[in-house]
Amino acid sequence: MTDGGQRTFGPLGTTLVIIPTYNEAENIEPIVGRVRAAVPEAHVLVADDNSPDGTGKIADELAQDDDQVHVLHRKGKEGLGAAYLAGFRWGLDRGYGVLVEMDADGSHQPEELPRLLTALKGADLVLGSRWVPGGRVVNWPRHREFLSRGGSTYSRLMLDVPLRDVTGGYRAFRRETLEGLGMDEVASQGYCFQVDLARRAVKAGFRVVEVPITFVDRELGDSKMSRDIVAEALWRVTSWGVEARVSKALGRRG
Repeated sequence: MTDGGQRTFGPLGTTLVIIPTYNEAENIEPIVGRVRAAVPEAHVLVADDNSPDGTGKIADELAQDDDQVHVLHRKGKEGLGAAYLAGFRWGLDRGYGVLVEMDADGSHQPEELPRLLTALKGADLVLGSRWVPGGRVVNWPRHREFLSRGGSTYSRLMLDVPLRDVTGGYRAFRRETLEGLGMDEVASQGYCFQVDLARRAVKAGFRVVEVPITFVDRELGDSKMSRDIVAEALWRVTSWGVEARVSKALGRRG
């Protein structure tokens, strides 16, 4: 947790849950239904990257039946980071006070969203964390857990951010937080996108809180994790860390 000092936080406003999709036809209807049941006042935005399996069409049908469900159709598969950035801008343009990142595959349980929103009343950004006391993963193979724990540990040490789950993707932002993160400068995708936003929030002095979640491995569809995504994360985190250390050393000499 980081704390920039005692201050009063304003009301949250309306929540928008952003769910990026690419070939999630089996998952999109159940996850949207669970979100609407868990937090009935929240709105949902499905940001679909022109899924060949018809996910976008299913989302359109859900939106026709529910005024609180919306769909953002994108031209093609451009990565998780690009989808979230587009969703953030869509939500900010329409005045939403809270913007939530959530996977479509059910690994982020909507039933835990009220806990994140409660914590956000006293924070700028809340991370759903697998690696704080009370957090856990279910049905994950050992290599995935090793990769996630190792990635968070490496990022925490390399970037000097006091967070246990730097790579997690279940997050709730106040709109003011996103507006202060310099989203136009975010270029990273996938796994590294989450690290980038977390380090920017800490660097900007925002109050970041982690709350425990239970992460459940997907049962339907295919994971989007790849070697390229992991390689990009390793390269970017190392680059950011080295750059910060060089700048600090030069500053001291000056």
